[in-house]
Amino acid sequence: MKCSVVRRRGADGRIPIRTLDRGASSSAVAVESAGYPGGSYDTSLLVKYEHHVARHIWFGEERGPKKELKVAGHGLKLTSRVPLALPPQMESWVSRSGLSSLQRTSLNKIDTNLVSAFVERWHLETSSFHMPFGEMSITLDDVACLLHLPIRGIFWSPQDVTEELAVELVVDYLGVAASSWAYATRVYLLMLVGSTIFADKTFTLVEARYLLLFRDLDGCSGYIWGAAALVTLYRYLGDASMYICKQLGGYPTLLQCWIHEYFPTVGKRGENWKPADNCGLPRAMRWSYRQGVLKVDDLRPILDELTLADVIWRPFEDHRAWCVFDEICLYRGCLKWGETVVPYLPDRCLRQFGYRQYVPSPPLDCMMATDIDVDWISYHQSVIAVIGSSTVATTPSDAVDGYLEWYYCVSHPRLVPPHRDAPREVPVPVYDVGPSDPDWARVSTLIHRYLRQVNAEEEDPHFSDLFEALHISHSH
Repeated sequence: MKCSVVRRRGADGRIPIRTLDRGASSSAVAVESAGYPGGSYDTSLLVKYEHHVARHIWFGEERGPKKELKVAGHGLKLTSRVPLALPPQMESWVSRSGLSSLQRTSLNKIDTNLVSAFVERWHLETSSFHMPFGEMSITLDDVACLLHLPIRGIFWSPQDVTEELAVELVVDYLGVAASSWAYATRVYLLMLVGSTIFADKTFTLVEARYLLLFRDLDGCSGYIWGAAALVTLYRYLGDASMYICKQLGGYPTLLQCWIHEYFPTVGKRGENWKPADNCGLPRAMRWSYRQGVLKVDDLRPILDELTLADVIWRPFEDHRAWCVFDEICLYRGCLKWGETVVPYLPDRCLRQFGYRQYVPSPPLDCMMATDIDVDWISYHQSVIAVIGSSTVATTPSDAVDGYLEWYYCVSHPRLVPPHRDAPREVPVPVYDVGPSDPDWARVSTLIHRYLRQVNAEEEDPHFSDLFEALHISHSH
């Protein structure tokens, strides 16, 4: 086991510029007075940090009396609206739509404090969560494994829908003046996507333009529903990461189940079955809601103290019998759904794909994207560019020398400041591979936490038993 690499931060929580290795990135050039307290020195990456909730949290400023977000979760509604079996006349269309898995994947309730704590670390510039040890994100592969939605197909570019056209769509495609199984199927699918991947912040409405998706019930399976879910969630995560926003739209089950898979020691959750017992169900169905006791301000310092060993970097390797990895998940470019366009940047979270993390290229400016459909079709070029600069990771958390130095210069690895009167050392742990089993990961985390608190050295005979236990936990 390697000892922690310690970067000393001042009372403002930032690493003094003289301690950083400038060889990591030519863009990591800043002066002592640049940046924000608790934030980055080099402000060229997180250009919206001034309005980000993290900047305000550093100074003790909350969004409002309620520190957590209001989250649109419709799991309980779906329980009553989704029958055990659809009529055969509808079942055929629903099963071929590519959306049938959404009937059973939703959590009954959402842990709004847990979700809010992660939203506070999301940055729309990079489409990623900024953790103490680097960036992580929800990827196309995560969506495919958690929800079993297709991640190949075509994007959707809608036409403008006026109030008059919306009325025509309702009459023509929902059968207001008549009744048929096709009409009933469209109503059902509209309810399904409006309660899951397209849930908005009204909590009750679904946009009429989505009816255009289901004009041809035999052809709607051609859409990239997985990308649609991701684009919508990315958009709402970006909105909710801003200080003035108090609500989160999109599909919160996707976010919360992603947290459960990658962070086994954070938050409460029920487990319906072990991965080894799965019979082909979407992985989101593995999890069930359990009421947490920690509030969002309790979770912030816990996330601040997470280490590389606290993450299960590739949680779906035991799910490949039902969801084979698709190389299109390594596409680097813009994703779109309707008029919403977001950057999709797997080069910023390569460790989730089993590759060594390098200092990534600057994020894409999606406003400059000229033909996203062509880029998507020719995805091989971007995949080669993403993995061509890396190598297969020797350990799940492998990163190149200088990555953390660069990251600490352009990001904010902590949300909670150290004590104002006592500058403290903030460790950047570099540990060997951690355990893959969630129970052993919890054991490893508790041992890590204690050893850090007492500043234990592996050579100290007083702690030899604990270090031996740590090594044993890593073998599981």
